[in-house]
Amino acid sequence: MIKNMTQEEIRKSIIETLLENNKSELETILDELQPYDVAEIYKELPEKYKGRFLLNLKYDLLADLMEELDKDEQLDLLNILGIEKATKVLDLMDNDDLATLLHKLSPEKIDSLLSEMKAEESSAVKGILRYPPETAGRIMTNRFVWIRNYYTVREAVDKLKSFAEFAESLNYLYVIDEDRKLAGVVSYRDLLLAEPDEKINDIMYERVIYVTVNTDQEEVAKTVERYDFISVPVVDENHVLVGIITVDDVLDVVIQEANEDIEKLSATGKSIDFDTKTLVAAARRLPWLILLLFIGVISGRIISSFESTLEQVVALTFFMPMIAGMTGNTGTQSLAVVVRGLSYNNINKKVIFRLIARELGVGISIGLTCAILISIIAYIWQGSMILGFVVGSSLFFTLIIGTLAGTIIPIILYRLKIDPAVASGPLITTLNDIFSLLTYFGIATLFINHLM
Repeated sequence: MIKNMTQEEIRKSIIETLLENNKSELETILDELQPYDVAEIYKELPEKYKGRFLLNLKYDLLADLMEELDKDEQLDLLNILGIEKATKVLDLMDNDDLATLLHKLSPEKIDSLLSEMKAEESSAVKGILRYPPETAGRIMTNRFVWIRNYYTVREAVDKLKSFAEFAESLNYLYVIDEDRKLAGVVSYRDLLLAEPDEKINDIMYERVIYVTVNTDQEEVAKTVERYDFISVPVVDENHVLVGIITVDDVLDVVIQEANEDIEKLSATGKSIDFDTKTLVAAARRLPWLILLLFIGVISGRIISSFESTLEQVVALTFFMPMIAGMTGNTGTQSLAVVVRGLSYNNINKKVIFRLIARELGVGISIGLTCAILISIIAYIWQGSMILGFVVGSSLFFTLIIGTLAGTIIPIILYRLKIDPAVASGPLITTLNDIFSLLTYFGIATLFINHLM
């Protein structure tokens, strides 16, 4: 029915069904849509239709819809539904997504919602909320299928069928022993290929890759990336299986961590999005910018100390922006490479020295290429071979300095147990401005008699 319809046409069709109160037609349309598409249509609906649209959705679709919305939209949806319907929807949400939502609410609101939910679901969510944010325990779900190691394949398949609607992922079945400790894992494919009377104990993999409830969520993401898992089991301090983390949650973690690094690299430090108020956005940016402003004053002081050099050779000013800009750019490039590498590699002295040596080689290669080009350009433009040499050699050394600064500063912070992403692009750029100006004017002063 809606196979060839655009999103806008589907939205208009839904509005028509709401006006006609045609619930069966609405269900037919929604059955063809993914939860993400339903969420996008809901966001684009005029406010006067949103309430009526929600009240016509089944609880399971409302739960899926909730997981596709941001915090404010989720709260609006809960308010529209009312406490009774809202708690029925929360009962159907994945525990990890629900814990994330509730974490953003006030303690009073959390208690109110949890008290109205099913006892089992409420208890599971409370258990997840006990773990610190950004750990495996906080992002895991208890909606998974476990089997005993003494089950037959037939018994395992029967249980799988019974809990198919409950489980978030059916790709792996995790095996536990009599103490509920993680003992092995069986893939759905293994079950299909095994004989019905075979014992799980005979076909399971005993060496299971797992994470603990206190494992940092970044480490969880690395584990999934290393082994190409669709899900990974989570155990407590006693090796008891308490949940799983699925790849969709790992993707959320990767996006979240990437956004945090981007915020730090851009020196905002805290999240700023399209909805952030003007004064709040300004307040979050100002601290870093004020610090960089004072550091920038040092650059001005350096220039003023070489005033006599500039007065004698005015052409030197033509190349100042290029020298400073190129040095800042290469430093920022190295910073991005190092910060990304630190996130995914185990760092030791050997790796650090190899990285510094590699970046030094990169700086020399880039510096030599750019130095030759700018020397030729300066000579053709100003007709002075000495000026070309001064500009070229300055750029050569400053690009090496910039590359090393962008490499060494985040490594030093990492070794000091400080998040290396705080060595932000603007900070590296400002520091490299100082290094480049000192180098540029220092070399120019040495050759001042030949430049005049």
